[in-house]
Amino acid sequence: MNAQLLFAHKRVLIVSSHPLFGQGLKLLLQNRPEADVQVVGIVSSIDSAMSTLEQQAVDLIVVDYDDDKVNKEEFLARFVGGDHSLRVVLFSLKEGGSEAIVYDRRTMVASQINDWLNSEPINSPVEKVIRGKKDYGRGDIPNGRSAMKHGYRAAIFIVVLFVLGLLTLNTRRLLPKGASLQAGPIDQLFSLHFIVIAFLFALIVGILTYSIIFFRRKKGDLGEGVYFKQNNKLEIAWTIIPLIVVISFAVIGSDVLAQTQRVDPNALQVRVVGQQWSWRFEYPDYGITSTELVLPVGQQVLFVLTSSDVIHSFWVPEFRVKQDALPDMERELRITPSEIGDYTLTCAELCGKDHAYMNAPVYVKSVDDFNAWVAEQLAAVSDDPIVRGETWYKQYGCYVCHSADGTEKTGPTLLGIYGETVIFEDGITALVDDAYIIESIVNPDAKIVQSFTNAMPKNFGDQLSEAQIKDLIEFIKSLK
Repeated sequence: MNAQLLFAHKRVLIVSSHPLFGQGLKLLLQNRPEADVQVVGIVSSIDSAMSTLEQQAVDLIVVDYDDDKVNKEEFLARFVGGDHSLRVVLFSLKEGGSEAIVYDRRTMVASQINDWLNSEPINSPVEKVIRGKKDYGRGDIPNGRSAMKHGYRAAIFIVVLFVLGLLTLNTRRLLPKGASLQAGPIDQLFSLHFIVIAFLFALIVGILTYSIIFFRRKKGDLGEGVYFKQNNKLEIAWTIIPLIVVISFAVIGSDVLAQTQRVDPNALQVRVVGQQWSWRFEYPDYGITSTELVLPVGQQVLFVLTSSDVIHSFWVPEFRVKQDALPDMERELRITPSEIGDYTLTCAELCGKDHAYMNAPVYVKSVDDFNAWVAEQLAAVSDDPIVRGETWYKQYGCYVCHSADGTEKTGPTLLGIYGETVIFEDGITALVDDAYIIESIVNPDAKIVQSFTNAMPKNFGDQLSEAQIKDLIEFIKSLK
């Protein structure tokens, strides 16, 4: 409000028990000679103010709004009922206090006093009453009809954003096709999350964008924005509603977890062993070991997971569920494949240099095709130790670090190594023979070949029988 307009009166009375307020305002007015203002007095109570009004002619009364010792209700009641042709200013020096409310006795009625006193304080959205007319500046609250119009427009904008969000955050678009019974409830939970995310995004970004467009600062407007101090109803709402949503998701999530862990006593057991950087699958019911995971559709599978070295994580995205494989510990995971097809098992835990390549094929087959695969695996055991050795070389992940064709990998190549002399880190040499190979498998840290580092599990020798180690030696001998 323009100070010259506000204080363009001859005689001014200041009502405040705070010396700084009264003296500061008096000094401010005296430093404005163009306003031609005379401060007739500074009083600290309503009674003193009324007494001064009876004794002197006063054109304007300035009341300290922040002064609790000044009874503003009583003063305004007397002011409206009086005969003086003057104005009253209720003024605040707090943040946002550059605004003031002006009451003109000629246009005021008693009912307006209580309405104003029960409204927000001066440093909140302010209604300026000057000579009985309302003037809305930037940031002031519009009338009811205008507010409803903005409310409807903003609501439509939010609904449009919400619909677009639902179309974007769709489980069918964002997630791979579910291929297990466990995927169903998990995808439903994802959908609920996406709905809440889309709504919150639309609500926050919608209101923000609408406000930027329709309530932005107009060109040439240098006034301050409205200061909102608090809204108890809003604070209670945005505390209670999110609490209810979080608790609801906790209840739904616990039910989904229970569904994914439901036990089938006729489940097929598969032992999964992870090591840097390969997977091995053992079927104890059939005595089969494989580097491919083959599963029957429609039958629950109990995976018993462990690791030979570091932490790995068993994850087939289409199955949704995931479980870590820990060293020297067995953990369980239950999955019921529901879709015949080919998938990929990947390690979802950073496990070292070749983590990105630690994958294994997963085949979900019909029950008849699965039984045929089991029969094929049982019949595939060869009488040739070299063939068996090559099988163990693949099944136990030796190929990951030791190539059979001369390719340089983490460990020395096996091509032509048998009968050769190798140099160790300490400069000692040794002949690669049966004893050396056995020692390298049973105690891999004993002798490290120069320019290589050991990545073999320390318990690798415990995973192989003596017969399997002999088969591996025969296979290595054959690599010329």
